[in-house]
Amino acid sequence: MSPARVRPVLAAVAAAVLLLAACRDAPSPPAEPAPEPVRPDWRVAELFAPVGAAGRPVLRDVARCAGRWYAVGGLVDPVGETRPVAWSSSDGATWSPLPVRARTFYGRQHVLYAVACRDDGMAALGAKAGGVHGNPRTGTWVWRPGGPLREVPAPFELFGGPRAVSASRLAAGPGGWLIAGARAEGAAVWTSPDAEGFVLREAVPGLAGDGRGRTAAYDVAAVGSGWVAVGSLLPPGGTARTPLAWSSADGRAWRRAVLPVPAGAYGAAERVAQLDGGPVAVGPVGDGFAVWRACDGCGRQPSGPADVWQRVGGFGAAGPGVLSVDSLAASGRRLVAVTGDGAQRRLWTSRDSGVSWRPVITPVPMPDGGDTAMVVAVHGDVLLAVTDGGMRSQAWWGVVPGIDQ
Repeated sequence: MSPARVRPVLAAVAAAVLLLAACRDAPSPPAEPAPEPVRPDWRVAELFAPVGAAGRPVLRDVARCAGRWYAVGGLVDPVGETRPVAWSSSDGATWSPLPVRARTFYGRQHVLYAVACRDDGMAALGAKAGGVHGNPRTGTWVWRPGGPLREVPAPFELFGGPRAVSASRLAAGPGGWLIAGARAEGAAVWTSPDAEGFVLREAVPGLAGDGRGRTAAYDVAAVGSGWVAVGSLLPPGGTARTPLAWSSADGRAWRRAVLPVPAGAYGAAERVAQLDGGPVAVGPVGDGFAVWRACDGCGRQPSGPADVWQRVGGFGAAGPGVLSVDSLAASGRRLVAVTGDGAQRRLWTSRDSGVSWRPVITPVPMPDGGDTAMVVAVHGDVLLAVTDGGMRSQAWWGVVPGIDQ
């Protein structure tokens, strides 16, 4: 190559080098600042044991309706024996135990793990491992104002037996009471008009598993006089779940909806709550948590159970273990969620129906794993949290002025 031709080539190479250097030296756009954590003024709420009862409180769930808060769990004595316990409060700060009336051998040992309420009372799910296989002996409890929390005896195979898988969560609404869970065929529900006795509905088309895979329901919320349940689908031979939601006007017939996720992503919808604008679901997807909202055709406010869902937001990041959503509570357009990442449980809040989220400082550091738990409820600017680190359970309440601003 002649010297005359070499010089333009060298000039072009030099220009490219200078351009690359300039690109490397150019400042990158500033990172989006992390949202400022919400810092509740947490205070311990004293939960006294029933008269004559001894043991360490084990708190598992909380709820609020009709101007009262409810907390449920159990007492564990020094040798590990358990008994069911429930408390109520008008302000979240001062609590009183409810009288408890068990009627069966396993009921007297139950730990209550899920609670729901409406204007005329409260109901709970309880369980105790037992029998030759050590499976949970699950049952229901009901409370009416002025009376005790009563165990509702039921046939063993209503919740147990060879077809049993799980009875996960409980909801109450104008249409009655509903439990979401799973049986051998997949997702199943139990319905009741008054929580005095439940009817199992399993192998229901659209709800149970089919040729598309095995389903499981993890949570349920009342929507008007109907219901929305959430869960997942595991395809035949697969190992990755797809998030699902179901809607029903009466708890008997169900319609299935697949919740949208990014291409190649998998996950589950683990909790659902009813907001002023309709139901919102939250669950682990990929390396974080996804938020979906039912939009009833995406052009109108939902007037009842919806079949169309949009992904509206997300938050959090992957941890060293399996991601989970352990609790979800709603008040107005406000959401509060507890998540686990395999190492820590974390608390989050959204003031815009799940579009954007801020971390919330927890009352105490809470590990994720083992016999630990953390759940929340919210009303107005009051947060109620119960924590169990495996050695000690506590209830906390905190006023958060401006949480919705």
